[in-house]
Amino acid sequence: MKPVRLDKFLADAKLGTRSEVRQLLKKGLITLNGEIVKKPDIKVDPASDRVLFDGKEIFSEKDVYFMLNKPAGVVSATEDRREKTVLDLFSSEDRRRDLFPVGRLDKDTVGLLLITNDGALSHRLLSPRRHVDKTYLVHLDRPIPADAEKRMEAGLDIGDEKPTLPAYLEVLSETTARITIQEGRFHQIKRMFHAVGCEVIYLKRLSMGSLALDPALEEGCYRRLTPEEINKITSDS
Repeated sequence: MKPVRLDKFLADAKLGTRSEVRQLLKKGLITLNGEIVKKPDIKVDPASDRVLFDGKEIFSEKDVYFMLNKPAGVVSATEDRREKTVLDLFSSEDRRRDLFPVGRLDKDTVGLLLITNDGALSHRLLSPRRHVDKTYLVHLDRPIPADAEKRMEAGLDIGDEKPTLPAYLEVLSETTARITIQEGRFHQIKRMFHAVGCEVIYLKRLSMGSLALDPALEEGCYRRLTPEEINKITSDS
């Protein structure tokens, strides 16, 4: 992301027209890296500089959405002193301080993770009342029991106060399946399969709501959502 004039940066952030943001600058309401600035032609690097209006940080794009194919070995967090995080996979051009993962995948789980700065969308997608479907590919250590589909659809006791909501299992082979759940409990899928006598040895998230993992996106890579994907994920949440 190339440096831009401060007045253009502020205008792109929908703070007003060029003339309106110049008035804000004259009034001393804009700070750049902690210092009040009044000149509109100062250059700003959106990837590293901190621009605040009346104490609130401003970004050139209001809402951004990325699809990440999370690899194993990284944690679903914005920062961690010991572990590599999903945001460490982003280039300096795309990484912003307001980005965060929508929900979490275990460190050893791979697949679809939505990265955004849209807090309202994240809340809707993760709300227990919304029951947003999430589908995973599962590899197991032993053959899937014949009654696993019915038991999961009926709800399982995994040691919580309540049984799980109905989950839908599509058996692909003796030891592989696709499973769709409507919740996001701690280690839920691993605990569900443990309850039917199997252990998960590989877990990959394929979709969340209407957003499906791009099969062309390699593990550890990311891309921006298309306008169509944004429209779907924001409307079905």
